Amino acid sequence: MAEYKAPIQDMQFVLNDVFKADQLWASMPHTAEVTPDLVSAILEEGARLCENELFPINRSGDEEGCTWKDGAVTTPTGFKDAYKTYAESGWVGLGGDAEFGGQGMPKMLTVMFEEMVYAANTSFALYPVLSAGASLCLLRHASDELKQTYLPPLYEGRWSGSMCLTEPHCGTDLGIMKTKAVPNDDGSYAISGTKIFITGGEHDLTDNIIHLVLAKLPDAPAGSKGISLFVVPKFLVNDDGSVGERNALSCGSIEHKMGIKGSATCVMNFDGAQGWLVGDANKGLAAMFTMMNYERLSIGLQGVGLGEVSYQSAVAYAKDRIQSRAPGGAVQPDAAADPIIVHPDVRRMLLTQRAYNEGGRAFAAYVGMWLDIAKGHPDAAEREKAEGLVALLTPVAKAYFTDRGLDATILGQQVFGGHGYIREWGMEQFVRDARIAQIYEGTNGIQALDLAGRKVAANGGQWFEIFRTEIQTVIDELTDEQFAQPLRDALEKLSDATAFLLDAAAGDANAVGAASCDYLNLFGLTAYAMMWAKMAQATAGKDDDFHRAKRATASFFMQRLLPETTAYHAKVKAGSESLMAAPAELF
Repeated sequence: MAEYKAPIQDMQFVLNDVFKADQLWASMPHTAEVTPDLVSAILEEGARLCENELFPINRSGDEEGCTWKDGAVTTPTGFKDAYKTYAESGWVGLGGDAEFGGQGMPKMLTVMFEEMVYAANTSFALYPVLSAGASLCLLRHASDELKQTYLPPLYEGRWSGSMCLTEPHCGTDLGIMKTKAVPNDDGSYAISGTKIFITGGEHDLTDNIIHLVLAKLPDAPAGSKGISLFVVPKFLVNDDGSVGERNALSCGSIEHKMGIKGSATCVMNFDGAQGWLVGDANKGLAAMFTMMNYERLSIGLQGVGLGEVSYQSAVAYAKDRIQSRAPGGAVQPDAAADPIIVHPDVRRMLLTQRAYNEGGRAFAAYVGMWLDIAKGHPDAAEREKAEGLVALLTPVAKAYFTDRGLDATILGQQVFGGHGYIREWGMEQFVRDARIAQIYEGTNGIQALDLAGRKVAANGGQWFEIFRTEIQTVIDELTDEQFAQPLRDALEKLSDATAFLLDAAAGDANAVGAASCDYLNLFGLTAYAMMWAKMAQATAGKDDDFHRAKRATASFFMQRLLPETTAYHAKVKAGSESLMAAPAELF
């Protein structure tokens, strides 16, 4: 059976030893009161919640799934009680703004907690994650009146949030959406249209659901420049903050999916529902991207979390499963065979999982660090630098975490052999639950286009140069060449690929699209190499089992996984010709 224990020791290692997070937090007013003792308490309590409340209902939630009847959605048995415990313990507002009842914890910490929740129960995790994202969008863009109305109950977990973008005829190309917003005499708007694939659009966990809906005003400009954002509650809110009458919206159905079956994925119909403008008219897409960028990092953590729980289960199985003899001779001569962990190929799979998971965890903390700096560093230049790095790294985190997360769950399933394909062992659920993360919140192909096109080519590599300097600083500080040289080589390939991309994009309309996915993989591998070099450096002088394992995994990554940069570098530089040469009719 699958098993999960939150990797608290590794999380503390990343925060304390690798990034010296306490020193950073002490230097910024909004995090100055976050102490190592507080962080340890939060991680330990979060681990207890995830291990004891959420993980035990993960498989049963997958088996039962959500049900829809007459517009109402019922979540799987145990979800409602678990959500009540989750909300009453303050976890929904962990990173929320303290002015409106949130706890104001730094992003470097909340990414660790979110990983635990995804690992323990991905379907459950999506409900509070959407609420956190909706709250962030309202905090950044809504009027004071809307903030006062919606943020406290969202942070408390009494209400939840959803994000309503996609329509039956448009997903990535939101400029052609049909949902309309017609002004009412009282300053509100009548919202009409259909949205699909809406996570948590309807459920039985909270008293109210607050939908953030993209729609077009009657006189809106064409395309994406004519999109506005509206807050549309399931139940209207009375002047005293209580829940009032039902709004004119409904859930038409829920999707029957490959995975995340305990998460309600809804078709939402808005039939003149009353809504209120968030931010400026026709600026809704920019406002929604505040939520989208939060969700993209969070969905990346879905990959890390599922990779971790798959790895833990696979390790336990590999130590217990008896099969064949070790290549060098019997390890257990008194037994019929040796445990499969003695075999090189099993170790290859386990070490690959571990390298992806722990590299991803460190990179999540790294992105979280820049988010914390962008939010409240006293130096304006540091905030500007951080904002550029967050923009550059967000698509990498979403896509690379989730691609490697699926890889990790498949490897874990493979360790189990035939038993990995059987439902009762739990491994196939991790594969199914991980698969969606490459698709929603912007497919990974779109993330790659965003990275290569908007975040690199569009500004002449300005943000990339900041990141390149960050990597070079790490190289200069390393004391062990077995980690410095591979990172140096990877950075050279990434820099060369970036220069090629910038040059090719100037004269070839297909250059960015042709190179983007390979470029993102090259970027992601190099970023992970940076993380593994920093982690290896942090083990210096320490010889206990934890630090020896960390150093061994770092060596494995550098020697067995990082050489893939050679292939990605070559593919980027192959250009677009072979992709675009054949006319469409030949396909």
